[in-house]
Amino acid sequence: MTKFTQRIIQAYRQTSQLLNYLQPFALLSARLYVAWVFFAAGLTKLRDWDSTLFLFEEEYSVPFIPFELAAYLGTAGELILPVLLVLGITSRFSALGLSVVNIVAVISLSEIAPVALYSHVIWGLLLLQIVLFSAGKLSLDNVLKTTLLKDKIS
Repeated sequence: MTKFTQRIIQAYRQTSQLLNYLQPFALLSARLYVAWVFFAAGLTKLRDWDSTLFLFEEEYSVPFIPFELAAYLGTAGELILPVLLVLGITSRFSALGLSVVNIVAVISLSEIAPVALYSHVIWGLLLLQIVLFSAGKLSLDNVLKTTLLKDKIS
């Protein structure tokens, strides 16, 4: 191998190590951003519950369940799951739950603006990242996993 090739490989390894150190912060950022979006939506629904019920009855076409139940489930999901996601407790379950809320939001609207659809796609991709890779090292899931592994080894 030439010195030039060795330098390129060394630079690649150093960059890769740096990015590995940044991964927990990227996963935390994704969790915080998505949680904020959904939690804010849940608070908006709570602030004007009559309007929320009206929208679920008249505008949103949630399939298979009554509109009142859909309003309660959607609002509860938007308020509870983001808190779990921020803390990093049952992160994969929380991300899956918010993914369902996200998908139902998209399919229940008869017409959705392209910009709004784009936002839902971004949120879905961030949630998918958490489902696939978990919440990362900066989560209570990781603390519990590390603690439980120590107990099993001891």
